[in-house]
Amino acid sequence: MPRRLLLPGAALFAVVAVLVLTGCAGTDGLGHGDSAPSVSVQPRPEAVWPAWAGRTSRAPGAEASTRQPPPQPLRGLKVHAGGLASMDVHAVLRADPRTRPLADRGMIDRPGRAGIRPPMFLDLTGDKKPDMLVAADTESGRSILAVYTERGGKVYPILFTSGRSVSVETIGPDLLVRTPCADGGEQAVRFHWDGARMSTVSDIKNYKRSPHPTGTDDRRPGPSGSPADSPSPWGP
Repeated sequence: MPRRLLLPGAALFAVVAVLVLTGCAGTDGLGHGDSAPSVSVQPRPEAVWPAWAGRTSRAPGAEASTRQPPPQPLRGLKVHAGGLASMDVHAVLRADPRTRPLADRGMIDRPGRAGIRPPMFLDLTGDKKPDMLVAADTESGRSILAVYTERGGKVYPILFTSGRSVSVETIGPDLLVRTPCADGGEQAVRFHWDGARMSTVSDIKNYKRSPHPTGTDDRRPGPSGSPADSPSPWGP
Protein backbone atom coordinates (compact mmCIF):
# COMPACT_ATOMS: atom_id res chain seq x y z
CA MET A 1 0.00 0.00 0.00
CA PRO A 2 1.46 3.42 -0.95
CA ARG A 3 2.80 5.46 1.92
CA ARG A 4 0.44 8.36 1.23
CA LEU A 5 -2.57 6.14 1.97
CA LEU A 6 -1.19 5.14 5.36
CA LEU A 7 -0.71 8.65 6.71
CA PRO A 8 -4.43 9.56 7.06
CA GLY A 9 -5.03 6.33 8.98
CA ALA A 10 -2.16 7.11 11.36
CA ALA A 11 -3.46 10.63 11.90
CA LEU A 12 -6.95 9.29 12.60
CA PHE A 13 -5.54 6.84 15.17
CA ALA A 14 -3.76 9.71 16.93
CA VAL A 15 -6.98 11.73 17.09
CA VAL A 16 -8.92 8.77 18.50
CA ALA A 17 -6.21 8.22 21.14
CA VAL A 18 -6.44 11.85 22.25
CA LEU A 19 -10.23 11.60 22.55
CA VAL A 20 -9.96 8.45 24.65
CA LEU A 21 -7.50 10.09 27.02
CA THR A 22 -9.37 13.37 27.40
CA GLY A 23 -12.91 11.98 27.53
CA CYS A 24 -16.04 13.13 25.63
CA ALA A 25 -17.11 16.74 25.42
CA GLY A 26 -20.20 17.91 27.25
CA THR A 27 -23.53 17.69 25.47
CA ASP A 28 -24.97 20.94 26.84
CA GLY A 29 -23.36 23.28 24.28
CA LEU A 30 -20.30 25.52 24.35
CA GLY A 31 -18.34 26.15 27.53
CA HIS A 32 -17.77 29.61 28.98
CA GLY A 33 -15.56 31.62 26.67
CA ASP A 34 -15.57 29.01 23.90
CA SER A 35 -16.02 30.23 20.35
CA ALA A 36 -18.53 28.62 18.01
CA PRO A 37 -17.00 26.12 15.59
CA SER A 38 -17.00 27.02 11.92
CA VAL A 39 -19.53 25.30 9.66
CA SER A 40 -17.86 22.67 7.52
CA VAL A 41 -18.89 21.88 3.98
CA GLN A 42 -20.24 18.36 3.58
CA PRO A 43 -18.02 16.15 1.41
CA ARG A 44 -19.16 15.26 -2.07
CA PRO A 45 -18.76 11.79 -3.62
CA GLU A 46 -15.49 11.23 -5.39
CA ALA A 47 -14.80 8.33 -7.70
CA VAL A 48 -12.12 5.84 -6.66
CA TRP A 49 -11.65 4.79 -10.29
CA PRO A 50 -12.59 7.90 -12.32
CA ALA A 51 -12.37 6.10 -15.65
CA TRP A 52 -15.09 3.70 -14.52
CA ALA A 53 -17.31 6.40 -12.99
CA GLY A 54 -20.65 7.34 -14.49
CA ARG A 55 -20.57 10.23 -16.90
CA THR A 56 -24.05 11.55 -16.17
CA SER A 57 -24.88 14.38 -13.79
CA ARG A 58 -28.59 13.66 -13.74
CA ALA A 59 -30.53 12.67 -10.68
CA PRO A 60 -30.56 9.02 -9.47
CA GLY A 61 -32.90 6.92 -11.55
CA ALA A 62 -32.59 9.08 -14.64
CA GLU A 63 -30.83 6.35 -16.62
CA ALA A 64 -33.69 3.91 -16.06
CA SER A 65 -36.34 6.48 -16.87
CA THR A 66 -34.82 7.28 -20.27
CA ARG A 67 -35.81 3.81 -21.43
CA GLN A 68 -39.45 4.85 -21.19
CA PRO A 69 -41.23 7.59 -23.13
CA PRO A 70 -41.83 10.77 -21.11
CA PRO A 71 -45.25 11.09 -19.45
CA GLN A 72 -47.95 12.64 -21.61
CA PRO A 73 -50.47 15.19 -20.28
CA LEU A 74 -53.91 13.94 -19.35
CA ARG A 75 -56.48 14.82 -21.98
CA GLY A 76 -59.35 17.15 -21.22
CA LEU A 77 -57.76 18.77 -18.14
CA LYS A 78 -56.55 22.34 -17.76
CA VAL A 79 -55.01 23.72 -14.59
CA HIS A 80 -56.13 27.21 -13.64
CA ALA A 81 -54.63 29.78 -11.27
CA GLY A 82 -55.45 27.71 -8.19
CA GLY A 83 -53.12 24.91 -9.28
CA LEU A 84 -53.73 21.21 -8.74
CA ALA A 85 -55.16 21.86 -5.29
CA SER A 86 -58.17 23.56 -6.90
CA MET A 87 -58.99 20.62 -9.15
CA ASP A 88 -61.59 17.90 -8.60
CA VAL A 89 -59.72 14.72 -7.69
CA HIS A 90 -62.40 12.59 -9.39
CA ALA A 91 -61.89 14.49 -12.65
CA VAL A 92 -58.15 13.91 -12.50
CA LEU A 93 -58.56 10.18 -11.85
CA ARG A 94 -61.17 9.91 -14.57
CA ALA A 95 -58.78 11.47 -17.12
CA ASP A 96 -56.03 8.94 -16.29
CA PRO A 97 -56.70 5.59 -18.02
CA ARG A 98 -54.90 3.71 -15.23
CA THR A 99 -57.03 5.14 -12.42
CA ARG A 100 -60.32 5.51 -14.31
CA PRO A 101 -61.82 2.29 -12.83
CA LEU A 102 -61.66 3.88 -9.36
CA ALA A 103 -62.52 7.45 -10.30
CA ASP A 104 -66.18 7.36 -9.24
CA ARG A 105 -65.64 5.88 -5.79
CA GLY A 106 -66.51 7.89 -2.73
CA MET A 107 -64.08 9.65 -0.44
CA ILE A 108 -62.92 8.00 2.79
CA ASP A 109 -61.42 9.59 5.89
CA ARG A 110 -60.05 6.55 7.74
CA PRO A 111 -58.46 3.14 7.04
CA GLY A 112 -60.53 0.00 6.70
CA ARG A 113 -62.88 1.33 4.06
CA ALA A 114 -62.88 1.19 0.27
CA GLY A 115 -62.67 4.50 -1.55
CA ILE A 116 -60.42 7.43 -2.33
CA ARG A 117 -58.26 8.93 0.40
CA PRO A 118 -58.14 12.72 0.71
CA PRO A 119 -55.62 14.01 -1.86
CA MET A 120 -52.38 15.38 -0.47
CA PHE A 121 -50.26 18.14 -1.98
CA LEU A 122 -46.46 18.11 -1.73
CA ASP A 123 -43.68 19.60 -3.82
CA LEU A 124 -41.88 16.48 -5.06
CA THR A 125 -40.49 17.97 -8.27
CA GLY A 126 -38.71 20.97 -6.75
CA ASP A 127 -40.56 23.58 -8.82
CA LYS A 128 -42.09 25.29 -5.75
CA LYS A 129 -45.57 24.10 -6.79
CA PRO A 130 -47.44 21.34 -4.92
CA ASP A 131 -47.98 18.06 -6.73
CA MET A 132 -51.12 15.97 -6.20
CA LEU A 133 -50.87 12.59 -4.44
CA VAL A 134 -53.95 10.37 -4.66
CA ALA A 135 -54.43 6.94 -3.07
CA ALA A 136 -57.43 4.66 -3.46
CA ASP A 137 -58.21 1.53 -1.43
CA THR A 138 -60.23 -1.41 -2.76
CA GLU A 139 -62.39 -4.00 -1.02
CA SER A 140 -59.68 -6.64 -1.50
CA GLY A 141 -57.23 -4.61 0.57
CA ARG A 142 -55.21 -3.56 -2.45
CA SER A 143 -54.36 0.12 -2.92
CA ILE A 144 -53.09 2.29 -5.74
CA LEU A 145 -51.03 5.45 -5.51
CA ALA A 146 -50.88 8.04 -8.27
CA VAL A 147 -48.93 11.30 -8.37
CA TYR A 148 -49.57 14.20 -10.73
CA THR A 149 -47.65 17.37 -11.50
CA GLU A 150 -48.55 20.50 -13.46
CA ARG A 151 -46.57 22.11 -16.24
CA GLY A 152 -47.84 24.81 -18.56
CA GLY A 153 -51.42 24.41 -17.39
CA LYS A 154 -51.46 20.67 -18.12
CA VAL A 155 -51.58 17.69 -15.74
CA TYR A 156 -48.88 15.03 -16.07
CA PRO A 157 -48.95 11.61 -14.35
CA ILE A 158 -45.48 11.03 -12.85
CA LEU A 159 -46.06 7.96 -10.68
CA PHE A 160 -48.40 4.99 -10.58
CA THR A 161 -47.85 2.08 -8.22
CA SER A 162 -49.94 -0.39 -6.27
CA GLY A 163 -49.81 -2.89 -3.44
CA ARG A 164 -51.64 -4.21 -0.40
CA SER A 165 -52.19 -1.86 2.55
CA VAL A 166 -49.99 0.83 1.01
CA SER A 167 -48.50 3.39 3.38
CA VAL A 168 -46.62 6.40 2.06
CA GLU A 169 -43.88 8.43 3.71
CA THR A 170 -41.60 11.25 2.61
CA ILE A 171 -37.82 11.36 2.89
CA GLY A 172 -36.92 14.90 1.94
CA PRO A 173 -38.33 15.29 -1.58
CA ASP A 174 -38.55 11.49 -2.07
CA LEU A 175 -41.47 9.14 -1.50
CA LEU A 176 -41.16 5.88 0.42
CA VAL A 177 -43.96 3.41 -0.29
CA ARG A 178 -44.30 0.53 2.17
CA THR A 179 -46.33 -2.62 1.63
CA PRO A 180 -46.49 -5.75 3.83
CA CYS A 181 -45.27 -9.04 2.36
CA ALA A 182 -47.11 -12.34 2.56
CA ASP A 183 -44.35 -13.83 4.73
CA GLY A 184 -44.75 -11.16 7.37
CA GLY A 185 -41.96 -8.94 6.09
CA GLU A 186 -42.19 -5.57 4.40
CA GLN A 187 -41.25 -4.08 1.05
CA ALA A 188 -40.08 -0.46 0.93
CA VAL A 189 -39.71 1.26 -2.44
CA ARG A 190 -38.17 4.72 -2.67
CA PHE A 191 -39.06 7.05 -5.54
CA HIS A 192 -37.14 10.16 -6.61
CA TRP A 193 -37.97 12.88 -9.15
CA ASP A 194 -35.57 12.47 -12.08
CA GLY A 195 -36.76 15.36 -14.22
CA ALA A 196 -39.45 13.37 -16.02
CA ARG A 197 -41.14 11.12 -13.46
CA MET A 198 -40.82 9.66 -9.95
CA SER A 199 -38.46 6.76 -10.62
CA THR A 200 -37.36 3.90 -8.39
CA VAL A 201 -34.02 4.43 -6.66
CA SER A 202 -34.25 1.60 -4.12
CA ASP A 203 -36.42 -1.46 -3.52
CA ILE A 204 -35.72 -3.33 -0.28
CA LYS A 205 -37.49 -6.22 1.40
CA ASN A 206 -37.19 -6.68 5.14
CA TYR A 207 -37.93 -10.31 5.90
CA LYS A 208 -39.24 -11.79 9.12
CA ARG A 209 -36.86 -12.06 12.04
CA SER A 210 -34.44 -14.92 11.57
CA PRO A 211 -35.11 -18.06 13.67
CA HIS A 212 -31.36 -18.36 14.34
CA PRO A 213 -30.09 -17.52 17.83
CA THR A 214 -28.46 -14.35 16.58
CA GLY A 215 -31.87 -12.86 16.10
CA THR A 216 -30.71 -10.52 13.35
CA ASP A 217 -32.95 -9.39 10.53
CA ASP A 218 -32.24 -10.78 7.08
CA ARG A 219 -32.09 -7.77 4.79
CA ARG A 220 -31.92 -8.51 1.10
CA PRO A 221 -32.50 -6.29 -1.92
CA GLY A 222 -35.83 -6.70 -3.58
CA PRO A 223 -36.46 -6.97 -7.32
CA SER A 224 -35.21 -4.13 -9.48
CA GLY A 225 -38.68 -3.25 -10.73
CA SER A 226 -41.17 -1.20 -8.75
CA PRO A 227 -44.71 -2.31 -7.82
CA ALA A 228 -45.81 -0.26 -10.80
CA ASP A 229 -44.42 -3.01 -13.03
CA SER A 230 -47.22 -5.34 -11.97
CA PRO A 231 -49.29 -6.20 -15.07
CA SER A 232 -52.56 -5.80 -13.20
CA PRO A 233 -52.90 -3.48 -10.20
CA TRP A 234 -56.32 -4.86 -9.43
CA GLY A 235 -55.22 -8.51 -9.25
CA PRO A 236 -54.41 -10.51 -6.08
